[in-house]
Amino acid sequence: MKLLATIRRAWQSSSRRVRALLLAPAALTAVLLLLDFAFPPPLPETQDFARVVADRYGKPLRFFADSRGVWRYPISRENVSPRFIEALLTYEDRHFYRHPGVNPLALLRASVQYLRNGRVVSGGSTLTMQVARLLDPHRKTLPGKTKQILRALQLEWHFSKNEILDLYLNLAPYGGNIEGVEAASRLYLRKSASDLTHAEAALLAVLPQAPSRLRPDRHPLKAQNARDKVLDRLQSFTVWSAEDVKRAQLEQVYAERLEFPQNAPHLARRLVNTISDQEVIRTTIDGNIQRGLEDFLRDHMDSYPAKTSAAVVVLENSDLSVRAYVGASHFGNGRRYGYVDMARAVRSPGSTLKPFLYGLAIDEDLIHSASLLSDAPRIHGDYRPENFHRGFAGPVTATAALQKSLNVPAVQLLEHYGPGRLAAALENAGLALEFPSGGRPNLAMILGGVGARLDQLTGIYAALARGGQTAAPRYLPEEPVRERHLMSSEAAWITFEMLASNRGGSRRWRNLVRQNKADIAWKTGTSYGYRDAWAIGVTPGYTVGIWVGRPDGTPLPGYYGSISATPLLNAVIAALPDNKQQHLKKPDSVTQETICWPLGGQKTLTQTSHCHLQHNAWLIQGRTPRTLSPQGEPLRAAQTFSFFANRQGMRVKPSCMDSTTERHSLALWPKELESWLPANQTRAQQIPPTAPECYTPTATTGTPLKIIGAGDGNQYRPTGKNAPLPRLTLSAIGGQGKRYWFLNGEPKGETLGNENLALLPGSGKHQIAVLDVSGNVDRIVIFVGSDN
Repeated sequence: MKLLATIRRAWQSSSRRVRALLLAPAALTAVLLLLDFAFPPPLPETQDFARVVADRYGKPLRFFADSRGVWRYPISRENVSPRFIEALLTYEDRHFYRHPGVNPLALLRASVQYLRNGRVVSGGSTLTMQVARLLDPHRKTLPGKTKQILRALQLEWHFSKNEILDLYLNLAPYGGNIEGVEAASRLYLRKSASDLTHAEAALLAVLPQAPSRLRPDRHPLKAQNARDKVLDRLQSFTVWSAEDVKRAQLEQVYAERLEFPQNAPHLARRLVNTISDQEVIRTTIDGNIQRGLEDFLRDHMDSYPAKTSAAVVVLENSDLSVRAYVGASHFGNGRRYGYVDMARAVRSPGSTLKPFLYGLAIDEDLIHSASLLSDAPRIHGDYRPENFHRGFAGPVTATAALQKSLNVPAVQLLEHYGPGRLAAALENAGLALEFPSGGRPNLAMILGGVGARLDQLTGIYAALARGGQTAAPRYLPEEPVRERHLMSSEAAWITFEMLASNRGGSRRWRNLVRQNKADIAWKTGTSYGYRDAWAIGVTPGYTVGIWVGRPDGTPLPGYYGSISATPLLNAVIAALPDNKQQHLKKPDSVTQETICWPLGGQKTLTQTSHCHLQHNAWLIQGRTPRTLSPQGEPLRAAQTFSFFANRQGMRVKPSCMDSTTERHSLALWPKELESWLPANQTRAQQIPPTAPECYTPTATTGTPLKIIGAGDGNQYRPTGKNAPLPRLTLSAIGGQGKRYWFLNGEPKGETLGNENLALLPGSGKHQIAVLDVSGNVDRIVIFVGSDN
């Protein structure tokens, strides 16, 4: 109490001047606090940065400006090259970490030099003061300078030195609408500020002094002279060695035009629109592959007709990461619809779904790789499938049917597997098929009667090299690999082998396979009306998907898969790294065995008289499914015909048997293939007639179907010069019910009984076929010539 009383008496007895001196600091502090509260530091919006989409190595693929059109990318001092920090602080503010935001000695020196020379000789602003001016611009007047100093002190009050340095790194001007060292480094030097050389660090340190006058893309010599001054200072203060400085001064400043990369533009835009919390989005794209592919595709497609575009997706099979993604061959070209991302557009896949049907059918024991399939006229309700190429081939192996992309055998196989099951299996694997409005899975889907996307289709093709497991294509390194089952590893390997063993294609393709000495499975596809051309290739390391067509859906006559898309596939696969000497390991449970046609079983388990033709087949655990049933007969209908015959070789029923009667068994071919068989293997020749006195009603052959009006191998020519080509009038005898006629595989009409059908084929070789309701087929090949 005595102490308080003493203090009170001393205060009362003190003079007014002394009181004012004692209150001044407190009042000043209160005023500063009030001003700080009323005028807080105008910090930038931390989320208002430009954005960059980078490749797997961190190199930019495409830049996106911020909402103000400014190119500014976030970076902190920990991610900037130490060389830049050394150059910046040595040249701009050597006492940055020791002054309170303002360096009085530097300000005094700058003022004296200005008064002595009448111009600015050296700046007195600290880095903190420069940040203050960037945050709150002012005029070059005494009040403006005072405001800058107060703002600098305010910043030092609120933030640490490192935080202020981070603000400078992100706000420093570098010419035009470029702000921050990271944006400048990426746009001028095509690299991140974390990987600067001594020369590059010195250059970026000096550019903010006069960003327009020193822009290296416009004034390279001025920029180089300014850089060298920074290097001299760094040497004089022994920050960098004389050797480092000498080597840095040898580097020329490029006079490169400032351009913003536009690689993977469709993917970059999509990622920026879907990922909002990352200023730098690092993808799985390999920038080297991407840039090379874009350049090649643009040059290659220049020779294609107007409005044509192309899309390419390259996947690495090990983890389904996307290594290249080209949504259009000419990005930004309105005449070629370059803004449309055709890698995600829904288009008709043509025949590209066929390998999955064959693989799934192998898993279901419906077929093996050499199963007998029928490429012959067939009717399914009102649906009459026809091959892309002219005519029918008759009996074909499953492998040949897949390699030649025959439509009729694929429809035959889908009838047994089920369209709904196929659609469900593909959807579960990641391929979302789109059917016409109100449509349901049907037989037409295997020929392209659905919609599919290139990126998804490429993703499930990778299952052929991944043991039947697939996953959605991955565009970001952090995306997990969520595998989905498509087929067994055995079925995947066999399907891959069926496609890889295709010796067709161009000579260039065969040379590619030979040079790489690697397994390459490939499939082409063409949609109805030549609107979409596809080529998809699978190697042990990569899967490549190609689409070519017109984004507006108009036809591109004559440009089908093997003509327009396969050359691109050749080039892409040849350019991929680490893609040679690679082979898929065959599962131990897969063996190669000899099988017999027409029944389809192993030769060792088939009696000799039933083995009309032999093929090598890949089997899973030795299983040999029987030949699929003919059209109109139950699944797995027996292809053997057993009967009793007397000594004359005629068929008899059991009641007529005697000691000379013998039991016989025949292996029958599907009856729609009869016209392709040797005469001794047809049913009419194999099955003997019945004994008149002992008629048996079982399995009669009936009257064979036969074309009348033209013969196999006939040649037809006009009757004179400039005369019209001959008109053919055809009919059929034998068989049963309605007859369906085909010219080169294309349906041409129907007849009943003895009705005639008129055909007017053009010049060349033609196949004419007729089918009845029971599945009987007859065919002939004719030649029509012209004298003109």
